[in-house]
Amino acid sequence: MRSRTLALALAATVTATGGAAVLTALPASAAAGCRVAYSISSSWPGGFGANVTITNLGDPLSSWTLVWTYGNGQTVTQAWNTNLTQSGSTVTARNAGYNGSLATNGTVSFGFNGSVSGTNSVPTAFTLNGTACTGTTTPGTTPPTTPPTTGGVPSDAAWVDSGQWASWTNNGYTLYNNIWGSGAGTQTIWARSGTNWGVVANHPRTSGVKSYPNTGKTLNRTLSSLSSVTSSFNVSVPADGDYATTYDIWADNHAYEVMIWTNQHGAVGPIAEQYDANGAVPNVRNLSVGGHTWNVYRGSNGANAVFSFIRTNTGSGTIDLLAVMNWLRTNNWWGNVTVGELQFGFEITGTAGQSNFTTNSFSLSYS
Repeated sequence: MRSRTLALALAATVTATGGAAVLTALPASAAAGCRVAYSISSSWPGGFGANVTITNLGDPLSSWTLVWTYGNGQTVTQAWNTNLTQSGSTVTARNAGYNGSLATNGTVSFGFNGSVSGTNSVPTAFTLNGTACTGTTTPGTTPPTTPPTTGGVPSDAAWVDSGQWASWTNNGYTLYNNIWGSGAGTQTIWARSGTNWGVVANHPRTSGVKSYPNTGKTLNRTLSSLSSVTSSFNVSVPADGDYATTYDIWADNHAYEVMIWTNQHGAVGPIAEQYDANGAVPNVRNLSVGGHTWNVYRGSNGANAVFSFIRTNTGSGTIDLLAVMNWLRTNNWWGNVTVGELQFGFEITGTAGQSNFTTNSFSLSYS
């Protein structure tokens, strides 16, 4: 199972500028102390993803500005949960409109993608509102495999596992626990069958996707050879947390990723080509295809093209997936691709404590 590199979050535009730095006024309140955790969440030839978490050790802040300097010519190309600019090697990250308040001992997180050639050293000096942060940076960590409290796991489950890459095949469907994001917490997957399953998850509400537990099948069929691809789902999700219920369709050996969101909650959002003050800007609005109406986004996570179809929240429904994929071909977003894995599950960025995600029923058929 391939690790996914997509980070889901409400995004803001990145502006990279050259020449002399422009001086800007810092917020009136200044932190008396701070700690910054900077971690590389993913990497690929010529690029990387990173997560940053700020802990305010001083008085409460109504806004924040974090500054650091790169030593290896790194350039930020895309960011989320922050308004970020770069001048030469100096990066300035400011709060977005919705995350400026930072209480004493409170934390805030944001993430970004960047380009780099050669060494990608982690910066070690940060200032928050002009005050030096004396904490140390932290590398990415491997998610623990210790199972959480098993409340929420039904007694009649046929399979239960807390392993990071645990998998189980039943009746033609393969389930994956798939905990891959930096800073992940604990997660136990359970299943009565390949189509009735769930997870008990406890992930910190920091930026960056922590996991994508899912079920699905591998098609390995060209788009033109398919006459039908349909799916039905019925899920139960927590009242709080940062997550999306989503199909994930891979094509042409992971060159393309299609995400079909059926519900979402909290600080998550699609990758897009454009962003404004409200987050990602759709390429197409109110598109009716596959039996539902979507806003459609296209972009890249640095490793592959990403097409995202997002509808108003629903816990159940039936989707004509072939119609969605054929729309992409008709509109020249892709060609007669080879459809590989077709998965359905929960993409989790963070939970409000221990939380249960359940797929009550699921079906996928194709011909």
